[in-house]
Amino acid sequence: MLDGRDVVVALKAAGVSHVVWLPDSYLGQWDAALSGPEGLPLIRVCREGEAIAIAGGLLLGGQWPIVLLQCTGLFEAGDALRNIVHDLKLPLFLLVGARGWKQSQHNRSLGRPAADTCAVFLEDIVRAWRIGYTWLTESSSATDLATLYRQQARLAKQAHCVLVPE
Repeated sequence: MLDGRDVVVALKAAGVSHVVWLPDSYLGQWDAALSGPEGLPLIRVCREGEAIAIAGGLLLGGQWPIVLLQCTGLFEAGDALRNIVHDLKLPLFLLVGARGWKQSQHNRSLGRPAADTCAVFLEDIVRAWRIGYTWLTESSSATDLATLYRQQARLAKQAHCVLVPE
C-alpha cells in the first residue's frame, strides 16, 4: 500500500490542485495525510458522479484535480464520466480502488468464481468507456503515480484511470 504522506508529496510535485473523493476502506487510509496541514485541498462528495462533475468544473476553471473512488463508484458515475471525458474532452484523472481484485485473482488461480463481481467487470467497464488505464502493482510508488498523472493528464491532456488492486 502506498503511504498517504508520500502520495501527497508526489501529487503536489506533479501539480495536482485538488483531490475530489468519496473514500473507501482502502484509499480512505490516506485521509489523515490528505486532510492534514501538508495535504491538498480535499473535496468530499456524496456520490461518485458528483466527484466527476466537480473535477470537470475544476478542470474547466484551470485547476488540475484528481478523483479518488472505488470501482463500484466508477460504475455508478458512467454518465458524468461520459460527459466530462468524451463530450467535453477533459483530461480527467482517476485513481480507482479495485475492490476485491486480489481475492478475485486468488480465486481464479484455484478455479473458483469471484466472490465479488466488482473485480470481474472493472477492466471491461474502463475499456467500454474508452479510457486508458494503468494498474499499480505492489512495487509501484507514489512517484509512479505522479509520473502517470504528469504524462497523461498534464502532458497528453488525456483522461486516464489508475487502478489500485485491493
